[in-house]
Amino acid sequence: MTWTTRQRSEQADLSAIVAGEGRNVVLLHGVGLRAEAWNAQIDSLATGYCITAIDLPGHGNSARLENARSVSDYADVIRRILPAKSLVVGHSFGAMIALELAWRHPDHVAGVAALNAIHKRGKEAAQAVNTRAQSLNSKTNGDPEPTLRRWFGDEETPARTACRKWLTDVDPAGYKSAYSVFAQSDGPTEAELRNISCPVLFMTGGDEPNSTPAMSNSMAAIAPLGRARIVPGAAHMMPMTHADAVNDALLDLAREVFS
Repeated sequence: MTWTTRQRSEQADLSAIVAGEGRNVVLLHGVGLRAEAWNAQIDSLATGYCITAIDLPGHGNSARLENARSVSDYADVIRRILPAKSLVVGHSFGAMIALELAWRHPDHVAGVAALNAIHKRGKEAAQAVNTRAQSLNSKTNGDPEPTLRRWFGDEETPARTACRKWLTDVDPAGYKSAYSVFAQSDGPTEAELRNISCPVLFMTGGDEPNSTPAMSNSMAAIAPLGRARIVPGAAHMMPMTHADAVNDALLDLAREVFS
């Protein structure tokens, strides 16, 4: 799999990779990344669906979101270009946004896949992400290696190399804004999960230390049409490192919600 840059389509203040035809599937990446993080999913799903992989505000080619304070601020921007009855797929911070869209805008969301989503972080994990957020200065992005080590280990791979470039090149102010919101959020509340009326897939890696299998299982038990799927041996960058398993699950969900 290659992670080369793809042509963009500009929509309002957002930039996106658009591919394929059919029912709409919208892909939302995590903090510090860009739409190309979904390259494997774009190639798989574009054979039967219209894929819109969005650069989140302040990432890729999308304009920075000034004065963002909450996940809802990011969701409001995405909502402006979200086609009605879309399947919304989010990874990490993107999963927070996808779930926010689902309970706030049910007419626009036919289904959700929340990949590597968090829910009620433990004290140690909450402290770690908030310490990281406070260390960001909006001017430089710092050394990406600690993050890459958590995501991939020490072995250099094409996916690891691509993420290093994205984490290095991302707009520092856009990165700080998104990461600060990510750190301050504890994921969807139980009330919000109960208000999601569409099918929701909570999927994470069996070796994921932060967006844990227990979190996905817990959210799946609360959402009325929730279900969990755990990928053995996968960690945080599951859409890149375990693309086949993720693609199979997304195709199953797409067939369900668009049947």
